[in-house]
This record gives sequence, C-alpha cells and structure tokens, in this order.
Amino acid sequence: MAASASSSFISARASRKSSPSYLSWKLPLSSAFGVSVALPGRRRAAPVFVVVAMDAKPTVLVAEKLGEAGLKLLKDVANVDCSYNLSPEELCTKISLCDALIVRSGTKVSRDVFEASGGRLKVVGRAGVGIDNVDLAAATEHGCLVVNAPTANTVAAAEHGIALLTAMARNVAQADASIKAGKWLRNKYVGVSLVGKTLAVMGFGKVGSEVARRAKGLGMHVISHDPYAPADRARAIGVELVSFEEAIATADFISLHMPLTPATSKVLNDKTFAKMKKGVRIINVARGGVIDEEALVRALDAGIVAQAALDVFTEEPPSKDSKLVLHEKVTVTPHLGASTMEAQEGVAIEIAEAVVGALKGELAATAVNAPMVPAEVLTELKPFVQLAEMLGRLAVQLVAGGSGVTSVKATYASARAPDDLDTRLLRAMITKGLIEPISSVFVNLVNADFTAKQRGLRISEERMILDGSPENPLESIQVQIANVESRFASAISDSGEITVEGRVKDGIPHLTKVGSFEVDVSLEGSIILCRQVDQPGMIGKVGSILGEENVNVSFMSVGRIAPRKQAVMAIGVDEQPSKECLKRIGEIPAVEEFVFLKL
Repeated sequence: MAASASSSFISARASRKSSPSYLSWKLPLSSAFGVSVALPGRRRAAPVFVVVAMDAKPTVLVAEKLGEAGLKLLKDVANVDCSYNLSPEELCTKISLCDALIVRSGTKVSRDVFEASGGRLKVVGRAGVGIDNVDLAAATEHGCLVVNAPTANTVAAAEHGIALLTAMARNVAQADASIKAGKWLRNKYVGVSLVGKTLAVMGFGKVGSEVARRAKGLGMHVISHDPYAPADRARAIGVELVSFEEAIATADFISLHMPLTPATSKVLNDKTFAKMKKGVRIINVARGGVIDEEALVRALDAGIVAQAALDVFTEEPPSKDSKLVLHEKVTVTPHLGASTMEAQEGVAIEIAEAVVGALKGELAATAVNAPMVPAEVLTELKPFVQLAEMLGRLAVQLVAGGSGVTSVKATYASARAPDDLDTRLLRAMITKGLIEPISSVFVNLVNADFTAKQRGLRISEERMILDGSPENPLESIQVQIANVESRFASAISDSGEITVEGRVKDGIPHLTKVGSFEVDVSLEGSIILCRQVDQPGMIGKVGSILGEENVNVSFMSVGRIAPRKQAVMAIGVDEQPSKECLKRIGEIPAVEEFVFLKL
C-alpha cells in the first residue's frame, strides 16, 4: 500500500478545557547530546535531524576547496578534515568517520557514499546552487539532510552569463587570441549588436532572473520559459513567460539556467536545434548535461547555431581533443560562474552556516530534501514532539504479533484555524515512534515519509476543531491503528482501532486515553497497563508487588466505565519489571489482562 499523508477536518465543536500554557517551560538539553528539539523530562533525546556527541566534536570532511571564512566557522564547532581530489573509493573509506560532508560540483556523492557512512553521515553541504552531483534519493533513505548555498553566488553566475553573452557577440576571445598571434583581422571578427535582440532565458530562478534584469539594461527583449516561475515576478522585471517551443523558435540568444534533472538532460538536442531560428547563439552557465554536446557541434557546423559560449560541460574537465571546445565558433571558460572573490567567500559562509546549523539540530532554510518547517513553528511545537513519538511507540507495541500495520490515523484537536497548524513534524515523529521499535531504521524528518511508504504504511491526518482560545497549538493528539489485533484488548476503541491519546501538561507529555478508557499517566520511563475488575485494594496490591521487586512507580492512574465494573490501570515505572514480577501481577485474581510497554 502506498503511503500518503492526507488531511481532513472534523468540525467538532467541543468545549475546550482550561489548561496551563504549554510553552512556559524551559529546560536545558542533556549535556551528552545536541538535538534538534529541546525536550523535557526524558532520558533519551528524540532527534529530528542530527544527534552528535557534544563531548567529542563532530567531524566535517571538506572534499573541495572552501573559502577561509567558511572553514573558520566550521573549525569553531567541529574537527575539519580538508581532503581534496579524493577518488570515489577514498571518499567511501573516509566517510564512515564523518558527521558532515561539504562538496562543490566536482565530487559525486553517490549511494555508495551513504551506504559506506554506516548511518553516521547526517548532513551533506553542496557549496553552490545545483545538487545534481548528490544522490538525493539515497540521502533521504539514509536520513541524511542535504543543504546547498543557493544565494551567495547568484550575482556572480549572472554576471558571468552576461560576460559570455557580450564576449560571444563581439568575438572577444577569438580576436584576443588572433592579435596575440600577430594578426590583425578586423573584418573577420565583426560582431552582432544586442539592442533589440530577443534573449530567451531558460529557467527563471535566482540566476536566470538576474540575467534577465541585466539583459533588459542592455536593451534586449527578454522572454523566458520556466513552468514554475511566478508570472507576477516576471512581469515586474519586464519579462514575458512563454512556452518552451516558442522560446527556442523566436530567440536570437538562448541562455540556459535550468538544473540538470532527468527532464532537462540533453534538452537541447538535434530535434530542438532544428526548431531554432537560424543563427541563434547559445550561452550555458548552468549544467553541461542539459546540452547534447555532439548535437551542438552538428548544429554549429550546419550554421543553425552561429556561436556558443559555454562555462560548463558534460564531463569536466572536457577532453583535450573535444570537438566542441576546439570549435572556432565556441567561447569557453572553465566553470567560472561562481568564481569571484566575493562569491567564493559568500558561498563558503553560507554553506558553513547551514552545515553547522544542521549539526546543532536546526532545520536549515536551504535544505533540499526535507519539508521546510519555520523556526517559529518548531519553537511552538517543541512540547508536542515527544508526545507524538511516544504515542506512536505505545500504539505499535500494542499490536499483536503477526498483525501488519498498514493504516494509521493521527487526529489533532486544536482551536487553531485549519490552515494555522503545520503538522509535518508531528507526523514525522509519529512515524518515528511507529517504525523504530520494530526495525533497525533511524527515522527523522528527512526520511519519515519515504520510510513509511517503503513499508506500506499509510498515515492519514485529521483535525478536530475545538472552541476556545487558539493560544496553544494543540489540545491533544490521538493515534489509531486500524485492521490489527491487539496485545491488550482494552486498547481497542468502540470504532475497532487500537487507540491511544495524549496531551501536554506543564511541558510533560501524558497518556490520557487507552481504547475507550480515560487515564492520566506521565509518559516517562515505561508503562504497565492492567484491565481489572474495579474493586478496592487493587492499586495497593499492584504497588506492593512492584515495591517488593524494587521497581519505582512514578505515576498511577485508573480509568473505569462505572464503579465496580471494568477499569484500566496505567502505571508509570522507572525500571523494567522482571518476568517474575509481571507474572505475579497477572496472577492477581481481579486482573483480566495486562501489558508492559517500554518507552
């Protein structure tokens, strides 16, 4: 069954109970760990992204040259290993000792790298915009965050695109080489004017839009193709958004600014060159793989393409006998798009800050394989993150052996408006709680949805809208597992699902419902659930057995249908009782069933 995260909204106008502010607590992190979310009252932290030992600095492998300003930021918090020009085998050997990896465009971070890391690699930083040299699917599967530096080199790349555009139009490189060879060929190197010519910007992202601004300043008519570009942003710059076919058919100059993806690989090929205006000129400061280089040589020889100016190539560096590089109508530079002093320092700082933030457990704004959760949302949901994971852990442990978990529903009760509660982090933590107790997989926000899908687990989400003040984001969270048998029959609600529900009280997560029984027990340590006949002395009998076994009871709560009928007793314990201790509890005549749940 494919996984999904669907949302529906239940308009249940329930009166909201008064409760303390869930955001009033403050508790420092354990000195042993750095985690993404500060959680109260728990021995083992629940990481969202990264857990790194704080008494030993994390190790960052810098596999390609990085500016000194960035290295300084890294060295303040980590051991930095600058090892350049590593072979794939050398990279795989080193990576198992590293918590983070920083690369530029020359290092391939393949699936082999993530597998060789043995789960230690928690963040890969790409010092630049593109991430086509990083296997994002493998990174996500292994719970590794990938961040890039998309803004620092934007202007530098745009300026280089314009430099190539003007140099090509006026034959600057060829004329320079000619005069240095002792020739004076003014008639051979007559150029073309840019004023009034049509430039097609293929990809209207950060770099493409900056190229468009500058081209407008040169008096060019600028059109663009980008299926994801906002029309209002294009209009603000004076750029017309058109189809791919119209762009390549009407342009005098085509400037490429698209990422390399399966959809854009060799997007300029024999077929598309044939649709272009004869005498078109091509500029590429994006990725070499978006052009079929052999087809470009044929188009140049046929006169379809008058000139090309290229900063990037399918293979870098290109072979010395490359027909494309040696072509007299081609101007080339060695991937200099981001190579300004200012851009190099800016990229180094931007990627270092992103990697350091990730190692500290922060959600990076430049993460490319995780949903963006704003910082203010993270802060507000802190108390509920642990609750979400604990409910998942409890629910899955209640499933009887052999029952396959495929359908889970999370219900969030809140007075917030439907669009004013971001539950992606909570869903990820519920997934973590459901999967980690029954597998060896480490689940976090990066790989939660993928891991659920891989295991055929569908997690749906619903909202119960409450009356009352929306000051607090949540009143309660309920987790239900459908179509399974339960180790504890009383955990099956009237609707037929294993049901657990909880809320946060004074910053501490509490279990407040099991099946149809109301309870109230702090989710610390572990829990014993007992269904019993409601009669005097039951708390004392169970407590005495635990006391004799030196098991400390932290909380105890009883929920019942009616006096002298069935009741469920929830007991929080600090230590795991022995099998003999649990057996003695089960032998109490009034106890009908019980289960021990380890948190």
